Amino acid sequence: MPTISSRLVFWRTVWFLIHIRCAQCLIKYPTVAIFTQHYQKQLKKINQACFPVSYGDSFYNDVKKLDENLCKFAYYSGSAIGAICTRVEPIPESPNGRSRLYIMTLGVLAAYRNHGIGSKLVQSIIEYYESEKDGKLSTVDEIMVHTQTSNMDAMKFYVDRFGFEKGELVENYYKRIDPPHCYILRKKLR
Repeated sequence: MPTISSRLVFWRTVWFLIHIRCAQCLIKYPTVAIFTQHYQKQLKKINQACFPVSYGDSFYNDVKKLDENLCKFAYYSGSAIGAICTRVEPIPESPNGRSRLYIMTLGVLAAYRNHGIGSKLVQSIIEYYESEKDGKLSTVDEIMVHTQTSNMDAMKFYVDRFGFEKGELVENYYKRIDPPHCYILRKKLR
């Protein structure tokens, strides 16, 4: 007969697994109208925990101006555990005024990685594109991200899960981290 402590361990494990599975599904979409200082602080905390660089106030002020469907949080038990910030930007070499989605940041707190949360965030951006590709995103042809050359996990994530292609090397892209070089990863959407 199982002891009380073994039953307690079992039910705690079940509870944890259920909540981790739920965390994969709980993506909230803050809008510009409700993007308050509170959300800015959450995004800052996630970015500080996930990235080797600090983003200045201008970054967070720019995020407030983005299409609310391109900046999203992943929540678990009411706390933000991940975020993606994407913007629409012109493709410089495009003669027809075409544009792209640019992933500025994608971060998931370390304790919540490898549970599909980053994938859900990226997928939510792609799904939004699909819903608006004939509307307000009709000029968007691709999605792009810069990835540090040493960040093999990120490159594998984008290439293997989403079909991004590894493009050109950009030397000295980063100013305060080593190595300072990155690759451009792209996925054609049209």
